[in-house]
Amino acid sequence: MVATGSVNAALKDPKLIDTYQIIRKENPKGIIFTNLGAGCSLEQAKRAIDLIQADGLQIHVNLAQELVMPEGDRDFRNWLNSIQLLTEQLAIPLIVKEVGFGMSQETLKKLQKIGVKAVDISGQGGTNFIQIENARREKKELAFLNDWGQSTIISLLESTNLHDEMTVLASGGIRHSLDIVKALSLGASSVGIAGTILDSLINDGLDLTIQLVQKWQEELKILYTLLGKKRTADLNTTDIVFDPFIISWCESRGIDYRAFAFRDNFNQ
Repeated sequence: MVATGSVNAALKDPKLIDTYQIIRKENPKGIIFTNLGAGCSLEQAKRAIDLIQADGLQIHVNLAQELVMPEGDRDFRNWLNSIQLLTEQLAIPLIVKEVGFGMSQETLKKLQKIGVKAVDISGQGGTNFIQIENARREKKELAFLNDWGQSTIISLLESTNLHDEMTVLASGGIRHSLDIVKALSLGASSVGIAGTILDSLINDGLDLTIQLVQKWQEELKILYTLLGKKRTADLNTTDIVFDPFIISWCESRGIDYRAFAFRDNFNQ
């Protein structure tokens, strides 16, 4: 499964269409998600889907990035309405995706209320779009926002009570096999990795990147065995003990972190 970046550039400039269609050309039978911002229209969404014969549509919610971007949007009042329209009108799966700042339970409940069935909580730890956009500012005056947002772990915990209502994907700062297992154990249905893969491709080449992914696959088998789990779904019964910061967060936010420490006993 692979997802494009935002295809808005190709919708504006036809010269860029080939740079997106190459994904489908090279992976004709693969599962490919296209991507647009939350303010897109239904027509734009359909064009983005047709562009690469997409199997799903990611809608990114990047409010923090837009606010730091000098030319970014400043009016977000119609985002929820736009997302709701897309959930009602599109025939393919729709995933609402953060871009590295995480999601709170309040945000998730709002999305669930308008019919969203899948989210990528995309927390801190990976690409930092505030840093990127602030670097484009002459005075770089918004550096104090560099740590804005929630981690992927915190965002997964925030989603705990909604797993029966929504499919939760996790990305943001996932760099190796142990990170993958942690995210899956906290309720993620799948994980997304970008930076580590791209870094390997750029610096080590395709063959070594393929070897890296294969190494992760073997490491996952080791980790599953250490935890006594046969399937990915079984990771939901893994006992987890949190550090003091996460415990403090959970206590403040009304999240039952203690239940995670005894899940294996309850499922024997």
